[in-house]
Amino acid sequence: MSIETISEQRSFGGVQGFYRHASSETGGTMKFGVFRPPLVKDVKAPVLYYLAGLTCTEETFVIKAGAQRIAAELGLILVTPDTSPRDTGIDGATGDWEFGEGAGFYLDATTPAFAKRFRMYSYVTKELPGVIGANFASADMSRQSICGHSMGGHGALTIALRNPDRYKSVSAFAPIVALGEVPWGQKALPRYLGDNRASWKAYDACALIRSGARFPGAILVDQGDADKFLEAQLQPERLDRACRDSGQALTLRLQPGYDHSYYFISTFIEDHLRHHARALAA
Repeated sequence: MSIETISEQRSFGGVQGFYRHASSETGGTMKFGVFRPPLVKDVKAPVLYYLAGLTCTEETFVIKAGAQRIAAELGLILVTPDTSPRDTGIDGATGDWEFGEGAGFYLDATTPAFAKRFRMYSYVTKELPGVIGANFASADMSRQSICGHSMGGHGALTIALRNPDRYKSVSAFAPIVALGEVPWGQKALPRYLGDNRASWKAYDACALIRSGARFPGAILVDQGDADKFLEAQLQPERLDRACRDSGQALTLRLQPGYDHSYYFISTFIEDHLRHHARALAA
């Protein structure tokens, strides 16, 4: 599980680095970022994974969200994986921002064309934690949480619901809450998973909750009411209904005037980091 350092820079007393490694899950080179806060010698810090959205990379959140200052204060390690494998050479994996490279949807593909490379669910839940634990001595792998934005919010919710004992907390910005019911999912899921809609439910937060999946803590979701994707793709009311009907604790905040951009995320990232820090310290 060796890694190559691409770059490291001092940031708010800690270190922001970018790294690459050979991935067995995705069959190619994967890049990721890690922010390490300033720590007393031999002290370990909890790990918060951030999953980015469509078209994004391991750099997007790091550059745009302004999270390092608060992460340094709270003593959080931030891990930012890329959103998909790259340079796959698969026909149809490039040229469409809603599908393929840059749009892995944090699932394990099963269709022949994509099954060998597009395994972002297993990458995020299995391989990447192993890489972090093996290469960053200050990471306390017994304390992990997860969050994300849009496609990454979908990823954070579904991963946490399927692995409730692994993560201490979960949050999302403008998540796709019912992937199988909206155009983004209806475009991507058949190509990744085939036409059997029953297989889609494993990657649909609302379907998981309605089928009995539960996260032990409250899910935190922020959604801007000026988001251009709100009605067609995001539909947070579906998550609200599923959680109310099923008894899943949810804090859903509709933020007036905010859109889908990182201006929205940077405004509320401190709330999310403090939400995770409380859970990780408990």
